[in-house]
Amino acid sequence: MTTPVRNEVLVVGGGISGVACARALAAAGVPARVLERSHRVGGRMASRPLPEGPDGSAHVVDLGAAYFTVRDDEFAAVVDDWQRRGLARPWTDTLASRDPDGSWSSRQGPQRWCAPGGLRSLVADLAEGVTVSTGHTVTEVAPGPAVDGIPARAVVLAMPDPQAARLLHPALRAAPLVAGRDWNPVISVALGYGHRSWSPLRAAFVNGHPDLDLVADDGDRRGDGAPVLVAHTTAERARRHLDDPEGAVAPVVAAVTELLALTDAPAWTHAHRWSFASPAAPREDDFALTDDLVGLCGDAWGSPKVETAWRSGTALGRAVAARIAP
Repeated sequence: MTTPVRNEVLVVGGGISGVACARALAAAGVPARVLERSHRVGGRMASRPLPEGPDGSAHVVDLGAAYFTVRDDEFAAVVDDWQRRGLARPWTDTLASRDPDGSWSSRQGPQRWCAPGGLRSLVADLAEGVTVSTGHTVTEVAPGPAVDGIPARAVVLAMPDPQAARLLHPALRAAPLVAGRDWNPVISVALGYGHRSWSPLRAAFVNGHPDLDLVADDGDRRGDGAPVLVAHTTAERARRHLDDPEGAVAPVVAAVTELLALTDAPAWTHAHRWSFASPAAPREDDFALTDDLVGLCGDAWGSPKVETAWRSGTALGRAVAARIAP
């Protein structure tokens, strides 16, 4: 962990919005540092090798965001660069939908994009050239502004509102903006099989189910055909298992087995808890920047999407640079 220095802009949170904010600041010539409590960037675009083993042959599984879409022209240029370098790939514009009565249909929409190396790899790519301190836990953002007593030119919190609320001193003008805002949890369950026994799936929205909200074919979206599914629980099911995410595995396995008419049990499973997966009520603004130079950004500022988070962080970084420019 590298200790921050005085007069940097400190960006707390190393998801795509925080890294995009730091990139925008750096492009404007403003020294910035990302403080990330984990040992790697990525946030809710998390992916990890599963099952974990000593031989390193595990499949990289997306445990957070299922995919991303592209509408903004500037973000499209970023995605074009990722595609050119083999970091991102177009996946599908059509997903399945299972209705409460048990019937299935197809739902066409925007092109969904994925990453062969997992979505986290895209955040890691954006972080190239950005000063990042990983393994850095922040406990308070105070007037000044300051982060744990270290003065900063400005402070950005790039994280879900409930997490930001825990850090902000009550005297800061940003504190009321995040107080009492509800977020929905999700438990993401990866299921690895010995072989692919399901019909072509890509992904399916599961409407009206008590346990499942989404099932995605991870091998299909990654492009390597690995026999791995990832299921996202409903918020209701997740709330029952926030203290014990593994407790969600059995009902998820049962639901996936029934929905896809599987005959085999998974060879391995892995559960990941997202206590604050998505905002219950997103905002219309792209970000917030208060007079005491504390900013807020992320996918709660607009529709909860990867592109929204990137756009929010980028816009806030530019606004902070304009505010503190000499």
